Amino acid sequence: MSRATPSDDAPASPATPSTDGPSGIFDRRLVGGVYVPTFVFEAGVSAIVPVIALTALSMGAGIALAGFVVALLGIGQIAGDVPAGAFAARFGDRRAMMTAAAASVVGLVACALAPNLWVLGAGVFCVGVTNAVFMLARQAYLTEVTPVLKRARALSTLAGTHRIGAFVGPFAAAAVLAVWDLQAAYWLAVGTSLLAGLVTLVVPDVAAGSTEHRRTVAPVSFRTVLVQNRRVFATLGLAVVMVGATRAARQVVLPLWSDQLGFSPATTSVIFGLSGAVDMLLFYPAGKVMDRMGRLWVAIPCMVVLGGAIVVLPLTSTVAGVAVVAMVMGFGNGIGSGILMTLGADVAPPDVRAQFLGIWRLFQDSGAALGPLVVSAGAALGSLAGGIVASGSIGLLGAVALARWVPRWSVHANRTTRRRAGIET
Repeated sequence: MSRATPSDDAPASPATPSTDGPSGIFDRRLVGGVYVPTFVFEAGVSAIVPVIALTALSMGAGIALAGFVVALLGIGQIAGDVPAGAFAARFGDRRAMMTAAAASVVGLVACALAPNLWVLGAGVFCVGVTNAVFMLARQAYLTEVTPVLKRARALSTLAGTHRIGAFVGPFAAAAVLAVWDLQAAYWLAVGTSLLAGLVTLVVPDVAAGSTEHRRTVAPVSFRTVLVQNRRVFATLGLAVVMVGATRAARQVVLPLWSDQLGFSPATTSVIFGLSGAVDMLLFYPAGKVMDRMGRLWVAIPCMVVLGGAIVVLPLTSTVAGVAVVAMVMGFGNGIGSGILMTLGADVAPPDVRAQFLGIWRLFQDSGAALGPLVVSAGAALGSLAGGIVASGSIGLLGAVALARWVPRWSVHANRTTRRRAGIET
């Protein structure tokens, strides 16, 4: 584990906690203004994910085209990352969240009423873009209002509420689909988006002063932010891509390997659910360790455990073996809850935080798009096991990259870097 002090090129990080804003990460304004809307919004988006492909198939699409329509959700999110940063910088994080919720309603209504695949695809793409805006805005908002030595707990809790919403959403969809048709899932998501926007609207804004200050500063272009921070993006940004790729690969390798072993869809779903349940339970302990010990104490174990478990998966051949490895994957992913958001918040220059985080999320989401492609490439070349091992190896390389570059750019890498920066822990 590297003990290097932060480089002179690193973005400044506050040396002491802020005395303004909420009293703690579970302050009622944060619960109402960030965590509740996050849970509600994500539950709605997750509710439509299993339905998109079915809707496309019912409109006459083939399997490949239906898969592409589903992929438009992720494509929209990648396309929206950088504009989301610019929008949040110009209009404020809280207003960006409300706007995203409103725009999401438009996209979801388009999906529900879509007369053809073109309209359905446009609606799904719109929901992806608005999801990018909402995610970026709530990350920037929490970073703005949370004391630096409680930052990891706040952001890991944000990641945890996101995962809980993603877990609950499909079950909520199943409940309404048991009574109504496919369009009911979209109308459910319309309701959750409206509720998320309404809750954000009525909860007081604890970052209003800093938001007004940013709006009076001359806007900084995407190109300027990228050039000024090119070294951090070329180094730590590469690690972010690796982490995103490994995490996304986890979502693909379990069902594909289970199918290759001949497990039933129900068995595969149970295995996947066990992994997700373990994952969900660890977000707060992960944040507490990051705040007390430093980021590397979570980042490196996360990638070693997750990457190692993926590498081992092809050695399993029984339901019990796959289930154990799946739970280890969930553990590895869970202990890293919020790590990328926290690292992004650590290294983001305060005056261009939203724009910087937009680029940061572009690296993260691009990695998430890359991960499944690595697995698919291995399968296309005749070896699913080879693709799985390759994707797990990316995670192990990611651990090395994090150990090398986090201390260079973040004074919160570990206790040694904090002491050298004059921060009490």
